[in-house]
Amino acid sequence: MYPPFDHPLWWLPAILFGACIGSFLNVVIYRVPRNLSVNEPRRSFCPRCKAPIKMWHNLPIVSWLWLRGKCASCGGGISFRYFAVEVLTASLFLGVWLAFAPEGVAAIPLLWLLVALLVAISFIDAEFLVVPLPMTWAGAVAGLAAAALWPRLPVLGIGMEPDRIGALIQAGLGWVIGFFGLWSVVLLGKIAFGRKRIEFESEVEWKLSEPESEDRPLLFVLDGEENEWWDMFYRPSDRLIIESSGTFADGQPVGDGVLVVREESVELPDGRKVKISELKSLSGRTRRVTIPREAMGMGDVHIMGMIGAFFGWAGVFFSLFAACIFAIVAAIIGRIGFGVRLPFGPFLALGAAAWMFGGWHLWQWYLDVMLGGVLW
Repeated sequence: MYPPFDHPLWWLPAILFGACIGSFLNVVIYRVPRNLSVNEPRRSFCPRCKAPIKMWHNLPIVSWLWLRGKCASCGGGISFRYFAVEVLTASLFLGVWLAFAPEGVAAIPLLWLLVALLVAISFIDAEFLVVPLPMTWAGAVAGLAAAALWPRLPVLGIGMEPDRIGALIQAGLGWVIGFFGLWSVVLLGKIAFGRKRIEFESEVEWKLSEPESEDRPLLFVLDGEENEWWDMFYRPSDRLIIESSGTFADGQPVGDGVLVVREESVELPDGRKVKISELKSLSGRTRRVTIPREAMGMGDVHIMGMIGAFFGWAGVFFSLFAACIFAIVAAIIGRIGFGVRLPFGPFLALGAAAWMFGGWHLWQWYLDVMLGGVLW
């Protein structure tokens, strides 16, 4: 017979499985934002020399320590991130088991899926400021399935015992509130912070500049300050407006006037519209610039919907509030000033983890003690 699900004997399989999934997540984190297939090539490879990694050099956690964080083929350094993702995922898988077994054991595989998605999304968003939307869609569907398997999951902390239909309704409501609630914040942010107007006392130099690495985007350099392309362009309607003089395109003067720059094209002062990819250089002088910007990206909206599908409306509010606190603390510690775009996906993931690993008890305590249970 199998030991009961709350027996410590189950901890080791949870850890080992989590470490293996973490190893796969490293492949996802590296390949997905670079538009590479996660299946081809099947073997992992060194990000420096591209040599295939032998099976015995690809053991989760152990191999990175054994090789001291270096490639066995070229001796180049392997990022600490690979080790961290494997350890983090293994720890989270164990944490899910400890938090939800034996009562919610039916939903644990889907909660593991949620954890894996949040880890991958967090590292991708932190490095590339991009949220892969197919991951959030898959997570939302998994959340609905988890509610059907363990109806208590989407109502943790609010004192309900729904049947499967009621749980599915709560999970769907959580997705709606999470998605459309944060979407309204995005829309308000566009109204309040959609454009940043900069004016100088005298003319300053500006130019478009190629990045130092292929992994980084094009740069708009204004008075020596670099602005990355993906920090300015979020939607097709975004425009970078430059009131320019002494403008040169590919070394040729194109006159003075207003340049309208979009993500993939630029309208020159002489009326010509040119693709950015066809330009070798673009520069000039300016006193006034309007830079597009975003308060929050739509990827965060999809993450919030996924969290709501798993944890219902209460989990949405708690996770969002906790994420804001985590982000403020990180900004203070990192001395990140206003106007600098901070990836919010990792903080939403932290907020969801806080709810998952005990935050719902805090929510329940708040309702029972602070509100006297009057809502229920």
